Amino acid sequence: MSFYIYDITFLVIFTALVIHFLYKRRTKLEKEGIMYLYRTQVGVKFIDYVGTKYKKTIKFLGFLGVISGYFLMVAMMYFLGRLIYIYLFVPDIVRAIKIPPLMPLVPYLPEVFKIDFLPSFYFTYWIIAIAVIAVFHEFAHGIVARAYGIKVRTTGFGFLGPFLAAFVEPDEKQMESKSRYQQIAVLSAGTFTNLILAILFFLLLALFFIVTFVPAGAMFNVYASQPVEINSITNIGGTPIADPTTGNIIDIIDKNNLSNNLILGSNGNTLELTKITANNKSYYMEMEILKNQLIQDTDYVFLYLDTSAIKTGLKGAIIEIDNKKINTHDDLSRVLEQYNPGDTVQIKTRVKKEIFNYEIELIEHPEDSTKPMIGIGYNLQKGGMTTTITEFFNFFREPATDYQPRFNVDLVEFIYDLIWWLALINLSVALVNMWPVAIFDGGRMFMLTIWAITGSEKFGELAFKTMTYLILGSLLLLMFGWVIAIF
Repeated sequence: MSFYIYDITFLVIFTALVIHFLYKRRTKLEKEGIMYLYRTQVGVKFIDYVGTKYKKTIKFLGFLGVISGYFLMVAMMYFLGRLIYIYLFVPDIVRAIKIPPLMPLVPYLPEVFKIDFLPSFYFTYWIIAIAVIAVFHEFAHGIVARAYGIKVRTTGFGFLGPFLAAFVEPDEKQMESKSRYQQIAVLSAGTFTNLILAILFFLLLALFFIVTFVPAGAMFNVYASQPVEINSITNIGGTPIADPTTGNIIDIIDKNNLSNNLILGSNGNTLELTKITANNKSYYMEMEILKNQLIQDTDYVFLYLDTSAIKTGLKGAIIEIDNKKINTHDDLSRVLEQYNPGDTVQIKTRVKKEIFNYEIELIEHPEDSTKPMIGIGYNLQKGGMTTTITEFFNFFREPATDYQPRFNVDLVEFIYDLIWWLALINLSVALVNMWPVAIFDGGRMFMLTIWAITGSEKFGELAFKTMTYLILGSLLLLMFGWVIAIF
């Protein structure tokens, strides 16, 4: 049974429990805006104890939190600028990554958009992540507040349907009476804690991976290709090219609305490509990649060679060649040394949990005609948002290597993905919470900072309101750009 069934069941049960809780304690609930607040004294004694007993240590950590807060605020503004540029002016990248700009602050299912580089984001993950993030975030606010002599009045939960939020409520009058630095230290404490949690979960993720996963296949992400002079191209997707210049080819592609019209492979292991003829030879390429190469205004483009690897739609991690086990690229190289160019081999690959079988004729290695080659490779691309995210969250993996759990595949993958999302969401919350926007800690922190610099509370509030409207407007633009690009 798919985990989605369990996830939906959990969602229904959890929602019912929240509704039951709200109904039983309806007399103790207070409505503030669109949320209902339930105030308690749970954790107040703990906050008071830690904040007063370890005052010096907490104040030092608060200082580090202030520094990290400003760093994250600057980083987030830069990141916002980059996002605006990408989502509005580079729709090809948006269509490729398909990630909504507000993810992962809301439940999101990568499978819906067929995203391979992100794990599933179940409602179960989201609830666990929010619980961990909110409790540590809010308790950090309270502990730093107590270190500076600010009383914590209550703790509690906020409810918006099945969605929860935790809060710690300091004495506002005491808070406002403190210096601007002390207020900033309290405000940045939650974000700093989320940043520390993100680092800890990243380390836990690496440790868990090392213990529970083993190499189990050689991966590839490109087919054998070679540079082809643009002026030698005579046909693209069945459309003749009379005058093969860069400008003319782009015009022909746009006017004829050319797209991938060739399906290679069979039995579910298919590729959508475009056939290209140049120098009386057949090549293949994805139309979007071809266009991106053409607009670079160079004399040549890289095209896939006409090999059995691409014709059969070879994909996935290679796990066997003629029943010989392949775990790494070293295994792949060692096994291929036993063959000659022109030999036919049986290759078994794995895509997630599905197994595919292929019959592949080996080709000559471009640097040594005596050596065989499948017709694939692994391109270690640098740069780009997708690549950066992928590399950052997989620093403990060997590139071009597929890994499988040592035992209980479903359980190990569930725990691994959960830790992965806990790390990512903690980092995301740390960044987003430092936006100088009214609803975030970074908003008041920004106002206090401008106030401290200018000496004018009025100017600080004006700068704070202006920045809030600008960022909220930017987020609307981002969502608009995403919707236009995807749909």
